[in-house]
Amino acid sequence: MGRTRKGRAISGWLVVDKPAGMTSTAVVNKVRWALEAQKAGHAGTLDPDATGVLAVALGEATKTVPYITDALKCYRFMVRLGLSTRTDDASGEVIATSEARPTDVEIAAALTAFRGEIQQVPPQFSAVKVEGERAYDLARDGERLDLAARPLWVESLEILSRPDADHVELEMVCGKGGYVRSIARDLGEALGCHGHVAWLRRTWSGPFEAEDGISVATIDELARSEALLSHVLPLAKGLADLPELPATPEGAARLRCGNPGMVIASDVEFGEEAWASYQGQPVAVGIYKSGELHPSRVFNL
Repeated sequence: MGRTRKGRAISGWLVVDKPAGMTSTAVVNKVRWALEAQKAGHAGTLDPDATGVLAVALGEATKTVPYITDALKCYRFMVRLGLSTRTDDASGEVIATSEARPTDVEIAAALTAFRGEIQQVPPQFSAVKVEGERAYDLARDGERLDLAARPLWVESLEILSRPDADHVELEMVCGKGGYVRSIARDLGEALGCHGHVAWLRRTWSGPFEAEDGISVATIDELARSEALLSHVLPLAKGLADLPELPATPEGAARLRCGNPGMVIASDVEFGEEAWASYQGQPVAVGIYKSGELHPSRVFNL
């Protein structure tokens, strides 16, 4: 007989405006404690020093996390020119300096190489696994890692401001797996002046906006109260990029058992991924084929 999970069966999303100095895991743990939730996870890690939207999935919403991690995300960040650090951000030891300072025109020209489908080498201090160990653990032990480049889709990368010769503020919209620290590092190398991230903020991730996020201070203030529960968004928010297909009563019953179920299709094409709803509640995610949804994930709401 399986163990019964402790806590409340809450399903949905709590969007947190993460503060600097806190890990993403610590935020998730605080949310789980504050809501007394049985299960929680997050959609896309933020570095401890980064701020902004961290979408915390609760209960059955954890099944929709891949759709948020795969979605486009927007970052605003400041690049400090003239200095390279071990961690590619402001928390690391300075390892190289340069007196060179590029012009705005030179920076704008260099950014063109960082748009579209690019290859990006993760930072030495990252969660990438190397022979079963995290890169940041090996890097802390002084190892210099030869990390493989990974593909990244960069939708846009633009200059927002140039406060002074040492700094340039950028905004990037990118796909899954992007490292802003790598962008700052590689841009500095391309400009011949070195560079690292001075600060970083994720302003939106898929359908979630940082400005709509709840602060950690408010989570503490409202912990274990119904007032905090009112901030939890519906599970379906995580499915915003997929078409919705209303299920028939018989279709919903079949889908809940993991079987293909009849849905009412609109302009969804054969083989397209979609989600089925019944009486306003998500039932399953799957592939649409000839009037039925073939489920890959079923929600127990």
